[in-house]
Amino acid sequence: MTDIVSPTAGAAAGNSATRRDIGIKRRYAAERRFRAYGMAAISFGLIFLFLLLWSVVSKGYTAFQQTMITVPVEFSELIIDPKNERAANPAKLMTANYPVLARDAVAKVLGVAPTDRAGLRAVNVMISDSVRTQLRDIVVADPAVIGTTRNVTLLASGDVDSAFKGQVDLTVDEANRRISNQQLGWMNQLAEGGQLGKHFNTGIFVNGNSSRPEAAGVGVALIGSFYMMMIVLVLSLPIGVAASIYLEEFAPKNRLTDLIEVNINNLAAVPYIVYGLLGLSVFINFMGFPRSASLVGGLVLTLMTLPTIIIATRAALKAVPPSIRAAALGLGASKMQTIFHHVLPLAMPGILTGTIIGLAHALGETAPLLLIGMVAFVANYPTTPMDPSTALPVQIYMWANEAERAFVERTSGAIIILLLFLIVMNVGAILLRRRFERRW
Repeated sequence: MTDIVSPTAGAAAGNSATRRDIGIKRRYAAERRFRAYGMAAISFGLIFLFLLLWSVVSKGYTAFQQTMITVPVEFSELIIDPKNERAANPAKLMTANYPVLARDAVAKVLGVAPTDRAGLRAVNVMISDSVRTQLRDIVVADPAVIGTTRNVTLLASGDVDSAFKGQVDLTVDEANRRISNQQLGWMNQLAEGGQLGKHFNTGIFVNGNSSRPEAAGVGVALIGSFYMMMIVLVLSLPIGVAASIYLEEFAPKNRLTDLIEVNINNLAAVPYIVYGLLGLSVFINFMGFPRSASLVGGLVLTLMTLPTIIIATRAALKAVPPSIRAAALGLGASKMQTIFHHVLPLAMPGILTGTIIGLAHALGETAPLLLIGMVAFVANYPTTPMDPSTALPVQIYMWANEAERAFVERTSGAIIILLLFLIVMNVGAILLRRRFERRW
């Protein structure tokens, strides 16, 4: 017997199928929109990241090249040691008028007469004042050079460096730029003769801070940052891991431990300049540590990094399956043996990752270091963590406030160096995590 379906029931079933199809299409459309929103968000992020990197790299890559002038320098005894006193008093070699040697050498190549005072002054402006130290070191290292002529590569001034790199608009009127037409002609003459050219700038890595942009470098800042990172690593890693192990494995669950956990989470969100105020009041004013010392900076950054390491370590300990603990205890291991022989090694990838990320964050921090005096002008290398020093992000901050054009590329170049260190540290964290990670 054939079933008879009423027209009303058939229409209802058709409407239900239609509504179901419409609902499925809407869900698919919503999913496509969500994917599109996600792709748009990622695209915007990548665009802004590209613009950031482009603005830094386009301005800073020239900092790794420096314009230099190679000329034969006559180490005249009449200028260095006119009274022949170096045998009895070697310190006389330190006070000679070495910039005159460099000026006369360049003037001779350019054909400027020794009696042309205006021309000699214009030549002198083309040479960096740092040649005083450069030539002095040559003479002090080998006094036998006095009375001879040797080819020496001298630093050009910041104005010549900027002009030779094309960073100065040479089409404007001569009165509106810091390099004259005569000096431009000399610059082209030296370039055509092969005496003037761009060389790799090792000084940006090894020199200390300087008021002359062509001679300024981040060497002192790198040493200061290294001392601080060592202090942070030595203090924050064992203290943070020990605190995490106690809170996660041994501490009873009560109001006191809940209060401690809440405060640790809050400390991770405290503005970092507050840690600078704490370091200023405790380590400098109360304990009497010297200002601008790497030790104080390392202690302040340790306080700043500890909450991050504790949170990351506790998360890594929680990720270890409880069956590992139960199996170790079931085989007769003590609580301490279970933690240090089984749980801690398995949590090490997460601990290392959190530590390296915390160190990378501390390496790029500026605000707390400004308050403890690490913004001071330091030109000499620190030999111990107690010596005055500065840090790489603080050096960037100081150069960014300088008025001279040549410091713009120095600032961007230092940012590139800092970014490279941060990239290396974060890549190291990823590699360590993949190397030691275990899947359960």
